[in-house]
Amino acid sequence: MTYLPPSNNDQSPANTKATSAELRKLVPTVTIRDVAAMSGASIKTVSRVLNNEPNVRPEMRERVLQAAHKLNYHPNMAARSLAGRQSYMIGLFYENPSPNYAINVQTGALDRLRGESYRLLMFPVENFKEFHGKMIAIIRSSGLAGVILTPPMSNDPELMEELDQSGVPYVRVAGTEARAGSPRIIIKDMIAAREMTRYLIGLGHQRIAFIRGDPIHPASSARFEGYCYALKSAGIPFDPDLVVAGDFRFTSGLAAARKLFALNPRPTAVFSSNDDMAAGIVQAAHEHGISVPRELSVVGFDDSQLASIVWPRITTMRQPISAMAYTATDIILNLLEHGWNTEETRTVELDHALIIRESAGPPPLPPYAHSKLG
Repeated sequence: MTYLPPSNNDQSPANTKATSAELRKLVPTVTIRDVAAMSGASIKTVSRVLNNEPNVRPEMRERVLQAAHKLNYHPNMAARSLAGRQSYMIGLFYENPSPNYAINVQTGALDRLRGESYRLLMFPVENFKEFHGKMIAIIRSSGLAGVILTPPMSNDPELMEELDQSGVPYVRVAGTEARAGSPRIIIKDMIAAREMTRYLIGLGHQRIAFIRGDPIHPASSARFEGYCYALKSAGIPFDPDLVVAGDFRFTSGLAAARKLFALNPRPTAVFSSNDDMAAGIVQAAHEHGISVPRELSVVGFDDSQLASIVWPRITTMRQPISAMAYTATDIILNLLEHGWNTEETRTVELDHALIIRESAGPPPLPPYAHSKLG
């Protein structure tokens, strides 16, 4: 495991253009005017954000990107390649409710595409189970040269089989299983979560709560497995009351906090499956007069920008999301240049790192146990 100092993540958006009539038949019609209305930005500003142009305030840029995500807006630039019948578009599909995750995958992909002839087309997927049947049709109608899949799409065998048959090369971010003809970029989620739990145990904690992520994401199960493994190795009994279901959203962290704070005794530490939920725990602790980290330690996972914005800043396990997207894009470019070997099995493993900040410390001396929720 690597120990690294905190970092300031430089975030930037994707560059895409207007939808085509072909795509509008497949997905609900949403226009740039709708994105402008929801974000409170002008149409010109929305266009500049979607085309990755400079001189847009970061907060406005994020509002526009979040509005596009909520509206399931799918900009398209298929017309660029019609004349030469050569596609210069790479599609990136993602379903993750954390806006920080979306920004990081965009940043990584765009960094690799800088100076290349290819451009990035983002596909925010609101509900993969409902969207699944449309994906191949959208990929074909959009004229994509290659595809990058993030969870849960990167772990769906039916979708991968359809992509194999389509002939469109694709790379998987956080694919759990190795697959011929389907390169993947991973970190060891289970080991990373085990190391984070051991860090809390090393601080002296015994009552360590865990907030699970959306079960459709295999990383959620892998991180829970690492948590359980560390407890067992340390001889700490597993307590199901200390495990709360979440969905990777800030609001699910708030909801989980209410359940945990009502326990008697309360946990002395909370390990959240991502930083958004960890930030929700910190916010709830402030609201209920629980001092972080004096009375409650809180740690997260990802090392998103949010982890270094809230106070106290969140100790977290860095998942190099931008680097994973950068690597996936690099592999796609190589596949497009040198050909796609459908028999090759390739896995690229990137390092995780424990980022120690101010949200975790030794457990409080008794009595800390009583609930602060009447």
